[in-house]
Amino acid sequence: MASSAAVLKTILSLRILTLLALAASVVIMALNNYTDEDATKTKFTDVIAFRYVFACGAIGFLYTIFQIPFAIYNVVQEKRWIRNGCLQEFDFYGDKVVAFLLASGVGVGFGVTFEFKRTFGELLGDKDLKFLNMGTVSTGLLLAGFVFMALLTVFSSNRRASSSKKGFF
Repeated sequence: MASSAAVLKTILSLRILTLLALAASVVIMALNNYTDEDATKTKFTDVIAFRYVFACGAIGFLYTIFQIPFAIYNVVQEKRWIRNGCLQEFDFYGDKVVAFLLASGVGVGFGVTFEFKRTFGELLGDKDLKFLNMGTVSTGLLLAGFVFMALLTVFSSNRRASSSKKGFF
C-alpha cells in the first residue's frame, strides 16, 4: 500500500491539475467570440450550453481553489487543518458533487457542438466552425478536470473509509 505522504502528494497534485484544467477551460470559453463581416458579434454567452460549460468550469475552479490550501497544509504537516472530521466529510461529498457537475458540463458541451456541426455543418462559415471548435477545446479541458476530480473522489472515499475504521466518527 502507498505511504501516507505519497497519497497526500498525489491528492495535492490532482487538485493542482484540476485547477489548471478548469482555469484553462474557463478562459478559453470566455475568450470564445467573433465578429462577422456584417459586424454581428457572437459570444459564448449566445449559446446557452456554452454558458453552462463556463459555469460548471467556474464552480469547479472555485471549489478547487478553496481546497488547495487545505491540501497544502495536509502535505506539509501530514495532518488535517480541521481535525474534527468535518473537512473530511466536506471533501467526500464536495468532490463527488463537483465531479458530477463537471461531467454534466462535459456532456452538454460536447453534445451541443457535435449537434450544431452535424445539423448545420454545411451552413457554417469558417468563423462559426472556429467558434464551435473552441467550445470543443474548452469542453475537452473540462473533461480533463472531471477526470482529475473523479480520481480525487476515489481518494476522498478511501481516506474517509480508512479514518472511520480508526474511530474518528
